Amino acid sequence: MRIMLDATSLLGPSAGVKTYMYYWIRSIERSADRDAISLFPFFGGIGDLDHENSSVGRMRTTLAYLAVHFSNIKWNPVLEAVGCAADVFHASQHLRNPPHLTTRLTATIYDMTCWLMPETHVPANVAATLQYGERVLRRAAACIAISEHSKKDAIEILKLPADRIDVIYPGVAEEFFTVGRPEAQAAAKRHGLDKPYFLYVGMIEPRKNVDRLLDAYRSICEPVRNEHELVVVGPLGWCSDATKDRLRSPEPGIRYLGYVSEDDLPGLTAGATAFVFPSLYEGFGLPLLQAMACGVPAIASRGSSLGELAGQDAMLVDPGSTDEIAAAIERLALSPSLREDLGRRGRLRAASFRWERTARQSLAFFHKLASC
Repeated sequence: MRIMLDATSLLGPSAGVKTYMYYWIRSIERSADRDAISLFPFFGGIGDLDHENSSVGRMRTTLAYLAVHFSNIKWNPVLEAVGCAADVFHASQHLRNPPHLTTRLTATIYDMTCWLMPETHVPANVAATLQYGERVLRRAAACIAISEHSKKDAIEILKLPADRIDVIYPGVAEEFFTVGRPEAQAAAKRHGLDKPYFLYVGMIEPRKNVDRLLDAYRSICEPVRNEHELVVVGPLGWCSDATKDRLRSPEPGIRYLGYVSEDDLPGLTAGATAFVFPSLYEGFGLPLLQAMACGVPAIASRGSSLGELAGQDAMLVDPGSTDEIAAAIERLALSPSLREDLGRRGRLRAASFRWERTARQSLAFFHKLASC
């Protein structure tokens, strides 16, 4: 079977979608014994994962961007010719004019925030994502949703038939399961962290709720605040100038590290006292599962997909309540036994989220569609 995957998200700086696509593609390539896997628009292999730069060389990136922009011109038939080389073409969210006459079209449903919370995105992102919904998701023969919550929202908002959507959870990179104390100590040293710390990882954008996290840290009791720092990791996205100022000139006890390389992230995560992820909405929430895979106790929002992923194995809070977030941080800081229990349970829960399983289910999804 010939499967073509749209890998456009690997061309530029990104966060969650880029991480998902990189590991998903790699795992499918390893698992596809009898299937031919090709990528659009690279027509070749991909390099290492780098959120700040393309995963291919500069020349190939330029040519790939030209191909994507040309393909996204409405009524442009260029991808129909490309589609002849595949039995299934799987679109990601950057492509809005995929082939549909020459191949079976599938696509990924990440989240519905551009429909539900457009105020948390820049207008250009909202417009592009709504186009993706109309031109790709509505037209696809079948879709992969990365969580039950994303599937439910897609059914309600886009009126997609439930039987056209398969939920296939992403996985967690093996490095988060195998990281040890030496790697954690080395990462802390590289970043100048000499105190216990609470950790947040993610793009700095409005729906990630970073301002309320900073407020919660400021409000925790003085003994806990004196003992623990709050470490914020992630590139500055489309957050407000006020949020940027708070991170660039933080209050005492708050450390903003900015972008941290993929190689350094497992050690930095494993060294945390607890992981705090009070996002207002997540289609999946990979940083949460990465922390759980490291055996780090986690605090997460009880809304969107985070409660679905964490179950009873993390502390769930109302993301709109600074007091709840602060109380959860204090409780974990003051209870070693609770940290140990949640860390152990979280690690067991995360163990079922493996990229090999994701790849097997994805290939089965493609074969099921081809046989219809």
